[in-house]
Amino acid sequence: MSSNGQSKWDQVRNGRVRILWLVLGALLLVSALPIGLYHRQVLMLSQDKLVDTERVQQTDLTRSLAQEIQLFESNLTQQLISERQILVLTGLTDNVEDPVAEPKVTRLLENFVESNRNTFIYMTAVGKTGKGTSASQGNFRAEQDPFVAKALQRAFVTCMQSQQSQVAKFRSDPLALAPENRPAFVVAIPLKDVNENFTGMLAAVVSLDSILHRLQEASVRERTVFLVDHSGHIVVHPDTKNFVPGADASSNALVAQVMALPQELRNTETMRFSEKGKKRPVEMIGTYSTFPEVNWAVIAERRLDQAQTDTGVTELNRQALAFVTVVILAAIIVGYFFAVGISGPIRGLAASTRAISRGEFHQRSAVRGASEISELAENFNKMAGDIEEYIERLKEAAEENRELFIGSIRMLAAAIDEKDPYTRGHSGRVAKYSMLIGQELGLSSEELDKLRISALLHDVGKIGVEDRVLKKPGSLTPEEFGLMKQHTVKGANIMRPVSQLKEMLPGIELHHEHMDGRGYPYGLQGNQIPLMARIIGVADTLDAMTTNRPYQSAMELEFAMDRIRALTGSKFDAVVVTALESAVTAGKLRLSAVEVHV
Repeated sequence: MSSNGQSKWDQVRNGRVRILWLVLGALLLVSALPIGLYHRQVLMLSQDKLVDTERVQQTDLTRSLAQEIQLFESNLTQQLISERQILVLTGLTDNVEDPVAEPKVTRLLENFVESNRNTFIYMTAVGKTGKGTSASQGNFRAEQDPFVAKALQRAFVTCMQSQQSQVAKFRSDPLALAPENRPAFVVAIPLKDVNENFTGMLAAVVSLDSILHRLQEASVRERTVFLVDHSGHIVVHPDTKNFVPGADASSNALVAQVMALPQELRNTETMRFSEKGKKRPVEMIGTYSTFPEVNWAVIAERRLDQAQTDTGVTELNRQALAFVTVVILAAIIVGYFFAVGISGPIRGLAASTRAISRGEFHQRSAVRGASEISELAENFNKMAGDIEEYIERLKEAAEENRELFIGSIRMLAAAIDEKDPYTRGHSGRVAKYSMLIGQELGLSSEELDKLRISALLHDVGKIGVEDRVLKKPGSLTPEEFGLMKQHTVKGANIMRPVSQLKEMLPGIELHHEHMDGRGYPYGLQGNQIPLMARIIGVADTLDAMTTNRPYQSAMELEFAMDRIRALTGSKFDAVVVTALESAVTAGKLRLSAVEVHV
């Protein structure tokens, strides 16, 4: 065997297979993709066929029902007109409210209602004054139902105005008759004499039970067929308990589409839409057919998933999914062994990368896997070593820079303190006291670092104060004190160009502000004063009280604490003072002899 062949065999035995073979193994999994795509295409074609079939069925159904309902409405109108003609022929039209004619009118109405029991629940004939007679089925009384009574009143007004408006008849909005929410509506036509003058009204309460039964017969296999008017109100719905006649159904997408159409337009359209379900939207298919003669529309809708079950699409889907599942499982089992060869080393390399991102620069990746991945791991390990060495150098340089920065601040603070023999070491002590207070308050190390620098530099503005004022041994005049008060703003202005000290400026500029707003330079109060400035203000006052000054002798710590407590709330923040007391009580803050008697 040649050396080249031996080398390849060694690579295979060591698990360092070329990535080409791993990719070829992964292609085995991809072999399931064409089957999946074919399955998807079959389902799409089946679903399209289902939609087409359902569209045809719904279109035929809604058109047929629209014609039936239109014929029903036309017939009942003709029946009402025929009854009016009987009243005309018997000479009762002009005096239906006459007590003498009333028995004859009542008998005619009763005969009419009795012969049309499936349609007319109630019928009345009234004269010009709205009085007359009526007939009804069973115990139904129109005056006992407020909605029917109001509809009859509107009908009377409409018929009375028919001579001016040329209205041939009146039809009310859909009504729900108690106690079972039976669908109905009121229809009326005017009574006129030979001169076409208004003499009264012939009105009836029409039952829609026959239409309800027809819609219930059509609402099978999860298909719902119902009737709405052009205002989006339910006229008849097979589920009378949940969908009462007259209820608003405008939230339904099909009903909203009907409402948007012109009332005089006759139209049939099928559409797919989503309906809100309990857990997720439900895909629906629905059709509406409008008939402008009545300004109603028949609507049929059905869930797509239920339609799939009825047409066998679900079974086809189940069989196809079973086949695809078997193929995919076989591909996964075979492809798993190929995937392990490529994913294992990559996962190790990713874990090493994450460790380095967390700062664990000592982490190294195992050199194994395909030759390309092994080479990548080797280069990664070399890079990790270089990064670790470089980071160590950066840390050392950063620490040196930090020490240099802090040292420079200390020297600057010492130089400031040296201007005034009475404040030698003042900035360092204020920084020390501020740090102790900050620790008691639970500040983070980063916040403590900023507090220390700000405290060291809190009097840097005294560089700009004249020596005659700064070193004056006695009390300052109001004018001199005004000059001294400028040191806070001057200090902030001196340090403001240094971007690294931006977050330390509040302690420098505002450490003489008081909680009651009587401090300087801006008269801030309460929480307007940053915490850093409130801490330095207390620490500055403590050191001023416990060291000798031109205007006072050094006080004992306990006496100084009493004075500070007395000024809590007016000058100092109570939270900061409490933290100072805690540090003193714990023995963390003590005054040395040098600090008291300098």
